[in-house]
Amino acid sequence: MKPEIITSATLTCPHCGYKETIEMPTNACQHFYRCKACNVVMKPKPGDCCVFCSYADVKCPPKQLEAAAEGS
Repeated sequence: MKPEIITSATLTCPHCGYKETIEMPTNACQHFYRCKACNVVMKPKPGDCCVFCSYADVKCPPKQLEAAAEGS
């Protein structure tokens, strides 16, 4: 059975706290995202693969798939 992948996440800007719900790419990690409120370019924290893993309420789809594979 294929795991259910969440493709929408709420990204929170670490600079101003602005929250935005956006669609995540399903086949790649997103390394940069510009905040629509303050214009800061978000970058992943050290050790994280993308901005979603660092600043969103849901890990990116590739990490979700990785976690599902480890759990099976």
